[in-house]
Amino acid sequence: MKKALVTGAAGFIGSNVVKLLLERGVEVRAMVLPGEDLRNLAGVQAEQVQGNILDPATIDPALKGCDTLFHLAAVYSIFTKDRGVFYRVNLQGARNVLWAARRADLEKVVYTSSIAGIGVEPGPVPATEETAFNQFEGCNDYVLTKYLSQEEARTFAREGMPIVIVNPAFPYGEGDVAPTPTGKIILDVANGLQFMAYKGGINIVDVMDVARGHILAAEKGRVGEMYILGNENVTMTELFEMIVRAVGLDVRVVKVPMPLALLYGYLWERWAGLSGHQPMTTATEISYSHKFLFYDISKARTELGYDPAPVEVSMRRAITWFRREGFIPRTGPAVRLMTGLGRLMKRIFG
Repeated sequence: MKKALVTGAAGFIGSNVVKLLLERGVEVRAMVLPGEDLRNLAGVQAEQVQGNILDPATIDPALKGCDTLFHLAAVYSIFTKDRGVFYRVNLQGARNVLWAARRADLEKVVYTSSIAGIGVEPGPVPATEETAFNQFEGCNDYVLTKYLSQEEARTFAREGMPIVIVNPAFPYGEGDVAPTPTGKIILDVANGLQFMAYKGGINIVDVMDVARGHILAAEKGRVGEMYILGNENVTMTELFEMIVRAVGLDVRVVKVPMPLALLYGYLWERWAGLSGHQPMTTATEISYSHKFLFYDISKARTELGYDPAPVEVSMRRAITWFRREGFIPRTGPAVRLMTGLGRLMKRIFG
């Protein structure tokens, strides 16, 4: 690997991939959108080129002279009023990149999918790369488009393209300027806006470990294979309590029944539809994570040498970064309202 193009280079995971590649002496071309927030690339000595994966004419020039491609550009969100953006970017944009990569005759393509492209096992049983996708009913547009685009990437691999697919779990960490949906969960708990935990869980992982997994996939991944880049499986209660400890809050997480949690998510979804603002959560998101989004990372450990750090340690580091950047604490009417509601819920549910 001598020169790599990274799409989505200014993003949460993409910017960390860029930095790690540079540390390894790889020449990097970072593809960014015109007018994009470039804070994550500040001071990074990578060649920047403006481009848009929705415009095929900008992809071919960006790949010229590169031997490796890391495709990370995608829309990662639980809600948007324009649902079509998921299909344009995550699906058609991915197609554009894959066809450009085929024309470029690259040595290796690392295609960033998601654990969203993998199925879910019943109960708290961890899924593997072999677990067939089974979320057609009830999933959101992000989940569906990541699965569909992943299948297109697998088709290109079967046709001879040297593609390795990575499936990151729920990333968090320093540099989450957006913030991402995972970062928003952390901030909502840390700022006292979220206090209700429900049955279910997710697999969380430090963004730096995800970035390292991308590099390992380029170096050691088998063509056509998928690798889950996650770390620890935690219940929603365990996650919230971990955040509370990292922040140093003197509060107790409230466990609520699923019908109430779903109503809570539905009300936020309705509010988001009317206001245009991002909801704290949605009924679809709660229903999805209620299924236990647990994953087994044994394949990445064994084949790639993937070895993620303990999540409790990296969670404290993430909280420190959020504090330094002014994301914690948040104040205002919404915080006061949710804090008061939290006290009421604690009285009801103990």
